[in-house]
Amino acid sequence: MPFRSSAILWYGMGKLSHFDEAGDPRMVDVSAKAATRREAEASVFVALSAEALAALPHNPKGNPLEVARIAGILAAKRTSELIPMCHPLPLSFVHVEMEIAEQGIAIHATAATTAQTRVEMEALTAASVAALTVYDMCKAVDKSIVIRDLQLERKTGGKSGDYHRDSSRR
Repeated sequence: MPFRSSAILWYGMGKLSHFDEAGDPRMVDVSAKAATRREAEASVFVALSAEALAALPHNPKGNPLEVARIAGILAAKRTSELIPMCHPLPLSFVHVEMEIAEQGIAIHATAATTAQTRVEMEALTAASVAALTVYDMCKAVDKSIVIRDLQLERKTGGKSGDYHRDSSRR
């Protein structure tokens, strides 16, 4: 028997869109929505030891940051295969960049499309898979790697308008 609760149907004053009136999960019908340009940026941080950071250029598996960048781009393109209620989107742009910081790697992923629905999940998926790839590429040197602070930074387009993360909430 599936779990059903009216508590999952409502969040604050708004209804959760991926549940029907009976509480069953559903894919949202976006067929009546106009296709518009949408863009989203997500970020994540991979905390690495000083030893793992120093070993980055010498990794026998290749350049971990380039491998992670490619993995993030590929993951964004497959988001609808990973997240059950996501619509497949014709991505027009995916960019993943990494910055070596004092205590790890800062990753930023951007995804864009012209479609009937949002592109946040694609940006978040790109960032998270890039982070997981850094983990995979560096785990032989550092078993204490921590992936943290996966978050949507901004999004533009669509009916709900633009969103920019309040930098004081980081």
